[in-house]
Amino acid sequence: MIRTITRDELIRLMKSSEHFKLVDVLSGESYVREHIKGAISIPLDKIEEKAPLLLDRDEKIVTYCASFECQASTKAAEKLVSLGYSNVFDYKGGLKDYKEAGLLLEDGMTCVSGCCGCGAA
Repeated sequence: MIRTITRDELIRLMKSSEHFKLVDVLSGESYVREHIKGAISIPLDKIEEKAPLLLDRDEKIVTYCASFECQASTKAAEKLVSLGYSNVFDYKGGLKDYKEAGLLLEDGMTCVSGCCGCGAA
């Protein structure tokens, strides 16, 4: 069973000094349009390929996708756990829940070079 994290828990985590990786699992194009501040892009279909390059197995990882209805973040979290990542959480509300709370998103080419194939340098 994948552990979940609420929007309020995510906000508290973001404000804390605890190290974690926030992973947007939507397409690279979606990430460039908008993403939660501080997130990195690892699209669901690239998890197996990119996770070993961008994530440490023991660090806290929070995945998110578009909304409660979207299942990409849950699938990504399941894949990460199956790959041996031990501290994975799924933010099921995703972009929609985050935006509905009036929280700001980032846009533009701020992803890690080569992370998702979106063309960012």
